[in-house]
Amino acid sequence: MKYDAKKYTYRIEWSEEDQAHLARCLEFPSLITHGKTPEKALKEIELVVAESIKWIEEEKGIVPEPLGARQYKGNITLRVPPGVHRQLAMLSAEQGVSINQLVLSRLAAA
Repeated sequence: MKYDAKKYTYRIEWSEEDQAHLARCLEFPSLITHGKTPEKALKEIELVVAESIKWIEEEKGIVPEPLGARQYKGNITLRVPPGVHRQLAMLSAEQGVSINQLVLSRLAAA
């Protein structure tokens, strides 16, 4: 599969300490670049990701799939302490909904 660095998920943030914009790629969490402008930081991280993809492919490694290209089932398994489970059960019963509906509505609101 051919991977395109422009299809990955990027985040840009200002660093007061560095006095620069920092750019990260969510699929490659160990990579970070900086730039005087958000655009320059983004350009730099895209170049680093492209080179990383090239290197991984040359080494016959596994290139992370872009988050936007992944298929999601819609299932999340969540383990909680028994006391939290009890509270969720009581709250969902009070509201007349399932625990799943209660948790989903709280997640959607966040």
